[in-house]
Amino acid sequence: MPAITTLRRLVVTGGVAIALMASGANAADSVRTIKVATSAESKPLSWGAIGVEPQGYEPDVLRAVNTKLPQYKFVLEGAADIAQETGLVTGKYDMATGGYYKAPARSKQFLIPDSPIGASLMKIYSRKDSNINGMKDLVGKNIVPVTAGGGVYKFVTQWQQEHPGDKIDIKASSAGIPYPDRLKEVQSGKYDALILPSNLGEQTVIDNQKLNIQASEPVVTNNTYVLIHKSDQNKALNDDVNNALKALKDDGTLDKLAQKWFGEPVVKYMK
Repeated sequence: MPAITTLRRLVVTGGVAIALMASGANAADSVRTIKVATSAESKPLSWGAIGVEPQGYEPDVLRAVNTKLPQYKFVLEGAADIAQETGLVTGKYDMATGGYYKAPARSKQFLIPDSPIGASLMKIYSRKDSNINGMKDLVGKNIVPVTAGGGVYKFVTQWQQEHPGDKIDIKASSAGIPYPDRLKEVQSGKYDALILPSNLGEQTVIDNQKLNIQASEPVVTNNTYVLIHKSDQNKALNDDVNNALKALKDDGTLDKLAQKWFGEPVVKYMK
């Protein structure tokens, strides 16, 4: 009898062990890997090329989101701007962040959580002796060309439509010259002003290069959003990310990260 009892115990114990192993395997299988594209060259918003761990405000927010969503494993990868949206359309990436605004075309193409990840503060960068403080001060000035179809171009075009009496000459360009070089062109006098969102690290460049450049108060603010590959499977992901971002804003996490990376209360401008 003792031998039979021992055998039964072994059988039962073995069965429990197998069940626990199966349960662990199922739990591992239930964690979905989410590939996320982040900006590769937009310090302090986000930077870190392929093979380099992304750093900056948006990567830190994404990690905080992932902490609240253990059913997912976010894998972050730096990518050029054009590669981000292309990869998102094709499904190479499940999510992308890069200071994206919400626009009708994007809303049709992607899933976009209602809760923003941050805010973009559009500012004018000019020499300190220029007396340029607002949009009307740009009338008759030589402004650094902006990316065709980009957020700055759309903003200036809309502003011009709303202020037809104040003619601002803005040129579109696809040259892709890095903004640190553009700031130096303003410093040298080649251009009078540069219009850009302040979350790209302009102030760091100004300070490090000791440029005689000043930033205006925000001339317009826009929420920035996470973009998600549009599919039925990602509808739950969209809802989960939305709820996590809202919770991070409410508990002060977004504000702490904004202060850490931008040194200004960006979150107060989130609409």
